[in-house]
Amino acid sequence: MTTNTAEDRQRHIVRTARATGSVDVTTLAAELGVAKETVRRDLRALEDHGLVRRTHGGAYPVESAGFETTLAFRATSHVPEKRRIAAAAADLLGDAETVFVDEGFTPQLIAEALPRDRPLTVVTASLPVAGALAEAENTSVLLLGGRVRPGTLATVDHWTTKMLAGFVLDLAYIGANGISREHGLTTPDPAVGEVKAQAIRASRRTVFAGVHTKFGAVSFCRFADIGDLDTIVTSTLLPTAEAHRYALRGPQIIRT
Repeated sequence: MTTNTAEDRQRHIVRTARATGSVDVTTLAAELGVAKETVRRDLRALEDHGLVRRTHGGAYPVESAGFETTLAFRATSHVPEKRRIAAAAADLLGDAETVFVDEGFTPQLIAEALPRDRPLTVVTASLPVAGALAEAENTSVLLLGGRVRPGTLATVDHWTTKMLAGFVLDLAYIGANGISREHGLTTPDPAVGEVKAQAIRASRRTVFAGVHTKFGAVSFCRFADIGDLDTIVTSTLLPTAEAHRYALRGPQIIRT
């Protein structure tokens, strides 16, 4: 296809990135019938507007109030990295007996990695997390009630936060759509942000687990500061220097 204006090209780039999870400069240049440098210029403009984040040779979409990837899509991206992170996060359980597990694919992997050989109570707003643990020996599951969001299969709104407010939990495993030193932890939906914020308030210890691409990304609703976290678990794909900058805000950083 050949598009006449930068606006047309950029709309096509965003649509493609959201549909496929990422875009490649060479492929886009061929599709759009323009030079690679033109595509790079479009990607820089889209990054300035917070719609994509550039990578070497391409870009991927930024989640926002108007766009959020589904749980099904998350289950297909960065899976080996997410499994390593989840295993390292589960190892932080310590002597916790009551645990909140957030919505999302990485928290779901954490839930599956939790030990089954001792009593544990798991509180979650995530239907997939509850389903993964429902028949686990020695594990009691408390599923928070509320409105179910179709994309993530998790409950939200005042029913959910009111139930959470009644608990004192040993540990919370929290996910986010973005984490940055300037804006803290962010998510596209205010209702989701409220559940996450309440879970952090209810917990004695908070662990954030997320892939390297979450770092530096900023979404619509801020729900926590870096200093609210006790531990950040990510992979070695997050540069050492950048990990150190986060550590200066308070949390322990584990790169696996």
